Amino acid sequence: MRKVTYGAACSLDGFIAGPNHEVDWLHMSKDVHAIMADYWTRIDTLLMGRKTWEVAQRMGSGADSSMMSGIESYVFSRTLQQLPSGQGHLVSGDAGDFVRHLKRRRGKEICVFGGGELAQSLFEAGVIDEVGVNVHPVLLGAGVPLFRNAGRIRLALTECRRIGGGCAYLTYRVLSRRQRDLDLGHALNAAVR
Repeated sequence: MRKVTYGAACSLDGFIAGPNHEVDWLHMSKDVHAIMADYWTRIDTLLMGRKTWEVAQRMGSGADSSMMSGIESYVFSRTLQQLPSGQGHLVSGDAGDFVRHLKRRRGKEICVFGGGELAQSLFEAGVIDEVGVNVHPVLLGAGVPLFRNAGRIRLALTECRRIGGGCAYLTYRVLSRRQRDLDLGHALNAAVR
């Protein structure tokens, strides 16, 4: 089954953009470019919500066209009626069901790109497998949160390294419900002993 990753650059206090959607605090180091270049070779599907898609349209894709070659894009929206030709596929149905279907299809990894509203619904549906975060040494105080209220989700750290600009690159595996239940059972057994 294909892996679904949600990730972004964020401030230390957990925002992916400031109160006015500003991202002028992002540090684009050689490390970030290397991480992204490697990541884009492993994916062939990009998922984003309407708001992220609209920001990407205003800013340009932000990705080199050679990186986007061969990437299938899906925009999730209940308000858009259609996308301009060549701008991806519009999905208006249940996001969790759609992504479950994508995961069963053959292909490379799947990237959940941008804001937290789509990610929240996909966490709730249990279809996100990995979280990758580039934590920046800045406190924004307010803005667009990396995570919205998706409930408690247990994670296992798989990578942690310092990268340029004083940033920390972290990767976590999302523990399945079964793994979470096993962990809870072990914790309860240990507490009883």
